Amino acid sequence: MAPTGRHPGLPEHPSAPTDAVWRSAAPHLARRRFLTVAAAATALAFGTGLPARGAMAAPRLDAARITEDPFTLGVASGDPLPDSVVLWTRLAPTPYEPDGGLGQQRITVEWELAADEFFAIVVRTGTAVAYPEYAHSVHVDVQGLDPDTHYHYRFRTGTWISPAGRTRTAPAQGAAAPRVRLAAVACQAYFDGFYTAHRHLAQEDVDLVFHLGDYLYEYPVDSSAGERGYAAGTLPDVFDRETMTLADYRMRYALYKSDPDLRACHAAHPFVVAWDDHETENNYANSVPENDVPPEQFLLRRAAAYRAYWENQPLRAAQLPQGPDARLYRRLRWGTLAQFDVLDTRQYRSDQAYGDRPSVPGPESDDPARTLTGAAQERWLIDGWAASDALWKVMPQQVCFSQRKFDENEPAKLSMDAWDGYRASRDRVVAGAKAAGVANWLVLTGDVHVGYAFDIKDDFEDPQSRTLGTELTSTSVTSGKDGAEKPPNWETFMRVNPHLRFYDGRRGYVRVELGRTLARADFRTVSAVTTPGAPVTTAASFVTEVGDPGLKPA
Repeated sequence: MAPTGRHPGLPEHPSAPTDAVWRSAAPHLARRRFLTVAAAATALAFGTGLPARGAMAAPRLDAARITEDPFTLGVASGDPLPDSVVLWTRLAPTPYEPDGGLGQQRITVEWELAADEFFAIVVRTGTAVAYPEYAHSVHVDVQGLDPDTHYHYRFRTGTWISPAGRTRTAPAQGAAAPRVRLAAVACQAYFDGFYTAHRHLAQEDVDLVFHLGDYLYEYPVDSSAGERGYAAGTLPDVFDRETMTLADYRMRYALYKSDPDLRACHAAHPFVVAWDDHETENNYANSVPENDVPPEQFLLRRAAAYRAYWENQPLRAAQLPQGPDARLYRRLRWGTLAQFDVLDTRQYRSDQAYGDRPSVPGPESDDPARTLTGAAQERWLIDGWAASDALWKVMPQQVCFSQRKFDENEPAKLSMDAWDGYRASRDRVVAGAKAAGVANWLVLTGDVHVGYAFDIKDDFEDPQSRTLGTELTSTSVTSGKDGAEKPPNWETFMRVNPHLRFYDGRRGYVRVELGRTLARADFRTVSAVTTPGAPVTTAASFVTEVGDPGLKPA
């Protein structure tokens, strides 16, 4: 069993990062950021803390000397391809400390992949190095695997063995896969409640979980963990402040990943992750922060947030940030059944119009030069549709794609943060879908803390216009606390948005099965998250048929 896996390529660098180093990069970045993005990345290169080699490398820690369980943050897998999948863990014997309790030493970690849950039939083994510069995270891109196959995996360092995870590969390219089952989740503010939805999702029979953003929130978490109501003093004061630095973001991920229900869900299913805003800062747009701070200061914060995100997710080396920039949008396939075009609607967008307040669209928001995706990502998306033979074109992304009127006025106010605030950008994407002949289009959305089901219309102002596809919005895991089946604006929203077929304000997730003749969506909800243990129920189910877009009750 020869080792068959890759740890991300690790360029040389003379020293490990500190928050002081990141701050010192700011003035240099300020002078060069606005020349080119490449210049910005170069300006930040000395501050990104890439692992050093040779005489300058971090000293190696004998793993036998680790006296506490280093696998407190669990294991995860993600981004399955027909012949490979990413395995992840992060060593942290004391996860609420900036260095996880391991200092600035590198540690050798063994991994193994088996065909069975008892690890009697081990098919791949290897070693990876957990570098302090990457917060002792490990990303193994295991290759040479069989397509459409389930595997079990685990890690070992010293005398410690991690929990086991279960993962799988995608069907072979060109394979006529009969179906794929997936779930979509989003928005899991730790302080708003318990991860009951994750506990239930861990038990679901799905092939993939798409996390559509707001994996963590930058806001302070008090010692009682907000709505979780821990005993006073349970959490250390280090969490009771907004995340600003690399150390802040790393420890906030440690807090979130210490939750047993989230760990169980990661161990049960491969994840495909994408960020929204709160992984960095609320409603930022490209290099424009929410608050009035110097751009160089925000870009250093964004660099720290993006770096910590990669360190704590099952992502490949291709997604490793370069300073404040990272290529997170990417494409996965499920044989000829489905193509998943995972978007990033934060990093490249134009600033929100009209002060980011709900507004009637006007010249500012409808400027054709405005973009939600950036020009390169937009071309990548549309060109990918044109070249694809997949039956279902699935677009996992962050903010509401369909029109969503807020009131009964004419014209009505719309969200300036969603695609409604970038209507020219949406029109170009819709035109691209039509030109590419996309017949079975499914948009997956997070962000808004409610469950929606939309028919995507050719003209949202004309209910009789052609239906082009379906948008399913996953409610939040916890954000917004318990929620309600019918929020106060339910009747208004349903009346003024005739293409809105379903609206539920409780917590949960959406489960989808794509087949050769139809897709089925089940909106799974829990009655409460401010107290643990609520059961999960199906609030509504819909189908949309191949070649006949439009939602029908199941």
